[in-house]
Amino acid sequence: MTPQDRNVVTRPAIDWDALPHGGDLYGELHLAELTAQAESKKAGLFPGLAICGVAAAAAAWLSEHYGFPIILLGLLIGLSLNFIAREPRSHPGLDFASRTCLRVGIVVLGLQVTIEQITALGAAPFLALLVVMATTFFAGIAGARFATQSKYAGMLAGGSTAICGASAALALYGVIGKERLSQAQFALTLVGVSLASAFAMSVYPALAAELHLTDQQAGFLIGASIHDVAQAIGGGYAFSDAAGSYATIVKLARVALLAPVVVLVSLMLGGGSAGGAAQPVWKRLALPWFITAFLATVVLNSVVTVPQVISHYALIASKGLLLLAVTATAMRSRMDLLLDMGWRATIPVVTATLASFLTALGFAVLLL
Repeated sequence: MTPQDRNVVTRPAIDWDALPHGGDLYGELHLAELTAQAESKKAGLFPGLAICGVAAAAAAWLSEHYGFPIILLGLLIGLSLNFIAREPRSHPGLDFASRTCLRVGIVVLGLQVTIEQITALGAAPFLALLVVMATTFFAGIAGARFATQSKYAGMLAGGSTAICGASAALALYGVIGKERLSQAQFALTLVGVSLASAFAMSVYPALAAELHLTDQQAGFLIGASIHDVAQAIGGGYAFSDAAGSYATIVKLARVALLAPVVVLVSLMLGGGSAGGAAQPVWKRLALPWFITAFLATVVLNSVVTVPQVISHYALIASKGLLLLAVTATAMRSRMDLLLDMGWRATIPVVTATLASFLTALGFAVLLL
């Protein structure tokens, strides 16, 4: 044996059959995923709905005792509990709340509007309201372009500000889809719209008084520019009873125009999925079933006299269902993406809100 041979270290042979294979690792991961899906289906809707219901009830309690906007509280509580969505068993219930509860809530909202209320507004104020809504909608799109945000974020911000805040945002997001706009951007838009509406309810009546507006002028300004229905009506009555009644008519006319705005957004999207081929115009004009049902409910409420007690509880049910939808959507949002967006993501809501106020104020002074 030479000296070189004595320096060679003998290594044991590798038993390749005893080592784990990449295929085995993939198989374990695949089985774990299937097991999680099976457990999720077995659990059903209850876990997610129960958690969402508790969070929504907490938001309702805080809103009642402290006077804070209930939708905004639902958003904030849902975002603080978004870690719950890491548990697959919560997904069916949260998805049911964010989709089905939303759609049913919008349908029930139709019991608050009649065609008579819209016609009572008059031709000139109604046309002025259309201009205010159109200006608001396209101001949201312009704000998104200025802030280098997605045009879909501008559509969502402009449409929700032009119609009825969170309710409209939920309906529009159902048409835009999460393929085009992330749930984080959607949640941020909801927060911005709710905060802007709460701010407007507190400030607009005082501004109307400082500008010495009449009851009708103040009612038009508040009803045409405050996003949320309850806050628009509350802001009107904060000025005077006459202004509150007129603000209610103006605001409900905006709510009734939810379906046309959804059609407009659908046409602007071009139909199909993001990046897919455009659909024919007649297909894009087809409304989602819950918007069609909303219109049918408005017509029914206009033809048949619905008892006041039914209308009252229908409003409560609609608010409750929309609160569940907002809370569930917030729970399914990723906070890391929400925090990464920065201040630019709020610009579409800000520009739409400013355009809504300035345009409504101009028409209130010139026409009424």
